Amino acid sequence: MTYLIGEALVGKGQELAHVDLLVGEKEGPVGTAFAQGLATLSSGHTPLLGVIRPNLPPKPHVLIVPKVTVKNMEEANKIFGPAQAAVAKAIADAVEEGLVPKDKLDTWVIIASIFIHPEAKDYRKIYHYNYSATKLALSRALTNYPPLEKILYDKDRATHPVAGLKVPRLWRPPYLQIALDNPSMEQATRVIKELPKSDRIILEAGTPLIKRYGVSAVSKLREVAPDIFIIADLKTLDTAQVEVDIAYEETADAVVVSGLASNESIDRFIYEARRLGIYSIIDMMEVPDPVEKLGELKSLPDVVILHRAIDVEATGEKPRWHLIKEIKNKIPKDSKMLFAVAGGITPETAGEALAAGADILIVGRYITQSKDIERATREFIEVFVKELPKEPGDVDLFRYHVE
Repeated sequence: MTYLIGEALVGKGQELAHVDLLVGEKEGPVGTAFAQGLATLSSGHTPLLGVIRPNLPPKPHVLIVPKVTVKNMEEANKIFGPAQAAVAKAIADAVEEGLVPKDKLDTWVIIASIFIHPEAKDYRKIYHYNYSATKLALSRALTNYPPLEKILYDKDRATHPVAGLKVPRLWRPPYLQIALDNPSMEQATRVIKELPKSDRIILEAGTPLIKRYGVSAVSKLREVAPDIFIIADLKTLDTAQVEVDIAYEETADAVVVSGLASNESIDRFIYEARRLGIYSIIDMMEVPDPVEKLGELKSLPDVVILHRAIDVEATGEKPRWHLIKEIKNKIPKDSKMLFAVAGGITPETAGEALAAGADILIVGRYITQSKDIERATREFIEVFVKELPKEPGDVDLFRYHVE
């Protein structure tokens, strides 16, 4: 074993405890860091040995390092008192309970980085929470927690308690993408406020809205819908990387390139979006052969839109949903690329689109121009429920406890 890592956040309020642990051999990198930490003092972050009481350290020995700068003796007492005792006692109890192998007591050392809020007051809670956090962090370190399955299951459900926000990802289709195409911010804001609450809803800052207000329209929508996935429909044709950067700076979760752009521009677009960690979407409106276009690219986008233009829709031209199956037969089986469809979709045609393989239904006027926006939106959500009878509903509907 080179070293193991454990982490735990326990408690609430100012006495909340956050412990990071390193466990390793005295002869390894953790042992070296342990000795250097004990011998090299830092103003406000002085490391100290953990003791259950004066003159009684646990085994393995633990070096406690304060995360927050200690500025006075009142703050120091919280570290050298309840926090120090809690960390040491937790390790001693872990040994007694068999969590730490007894043959490692004199060969292992532990480094514990702990958080104590400067305004924490209650010594009992400081002890209580730091004991639990240390015990949990040590248990996690020694069991290699978390398993990969846990990470993959929770990563898109998680909300960081300190950040206080959720950044959604498109991991659980189908979705209803509401296209805010009306070039009125007042109208777009009204639509958002009247939407029902649903994990299935994502938003699009439509091209007309962006043309009037600029890409800053995304930030304005974000003020009203802070936790909803927002797409900037730029329909980029050139200067691809620059336009991705602009949308990214305005907090867009995804950005759209036109399939009519050159292959070089689209490749640059996809590269830049991937570099920044946002979704790349290619709109195939008026592209003669979407299958051929995708085959010419260096890498696939995150989403492909099969889009029937509003002006074309009036001619009665049929949507090209059949291409979804054809494209799926051409791309790698493990591809996670999603398919969106747009162009006059109604609740009556939504089921057909889902059956054809659509992951995202893009709807504009049917919802945004409705006199009852909530009712119109729920009509599509009800189609999802009907077409996916085993769908459990909202994320974590049956999850009664979150760590």
